[in-house]
Amino acid sequence: MIRLRLKVEDYLTVPVWIAIAVFAVFANDYSASIWASYIFNIPMALGLALLWGFAGVLSFGQVAFFGLSGYAYGVIAGNLGESAALASWIGAGGALALSVALALAVGWFVFYSRVEAWIVPIVTLVISLILAAFLGQTAGYQWRIGEVHLGGYNGMTGIPGMNLFGIDLQGRLFLFFVIFVAVLAWLVCVICTRSRYGDSLIALREDAVRTELFGHDIRFLQTSCFMISAALAGLSGVLYVQWGSYITPDSMGLLQATLPVIWVAVGGRSSLLGVILSTLALNALTYQLSSAGNQYAFVILGVLLVVVMVIPTTRAGKALSAKWRRLTHNFSEG
Repeated sequence: MIRLRLKVEDYLTVPVWIAIAVFAVFANDYSASIWASYIFNIPMALGLALLWGFAGVLSFGQVAFFGLSGYAYGVIAGNLGESAALASWIGAGGALALSVALALAVGWFVFYSRVEAWIVPIVTLVISLILAAFLGQTAGYQWRIGEVHLGGYNGMTGIPGMNLFGIDLQGRLFLFFVIFVAVLAWLVCVICTRSRYGDSLIALREDAVRTELFGHDIRFLQTSCFMISAALAGLSGVLYVQWGSYITPDSMGLLQATLPVIWVAVGGRSSLLGVILSTLALNALTYQLSSAGNQYAFVILGVLLVVVMVIPTTRAGKALSAKWRRLTHNFSEG
């Protein structure tokens, strides 16, 4: 039996999910669609928080798994269109399996080859850019899998949405489904981080050599954590294509690759609640700025990234961090 040591933020996260669910009850279809586009990014952000905040491995390649799962879902579900419910579930399962398989291959190469830590972000970013470049040149008619055209830079369109027991999930129904999946992703991260596995990840983050000397297989820890984060990113990719019915290579481009890093950095990479709130807030901010014709959304997010990376290194930032740790520790002990 897994014994979990919950923290104060875990208790505080429950009312947040309840508030989001209550909002979904009263939201109209337009608001539900917009909020679904915010919430389906949460699994990807939580996966990066698990990988970066707890295992100490920074990845710029989460959008590679996001995009790969989106394309894989489109291909599988598009070729199983006769049964919508079957296409949805098989497409989602196949997409996640492909993302995990890619993560296993990359993890085996990176971690078991004992590649230096600073190389990992570069390798993962290169993988994302290679996938984006490859998919961008698939505009010709010959680039098709079964009945589905990859579409090049125009992207893949007409992707089937989510069908549950014969019901097409749209509007508020799809928002409820996205919330449910996001809560499951959060629970997975809670189990991973509040258990002995999470303790091993933190030890790995603090001192990999000492952790290995104590008998932990750090390569397995790094690879398994990388695979979990890839699965969560792939989950966001599946929800994305079910929401919009399309995907383009730009979803794996350089700008998109930086967004999950910003969400996690702003929220506090080792705080699951902080990452959830920052993902929602920054996606809402980006949408509002973009819809108003403001071209400085990415500039503002970049400034936020610099600020949150610099403040913790200052004397005031260290004092606040120490006070917060004492507060949460006392709450948990109580």
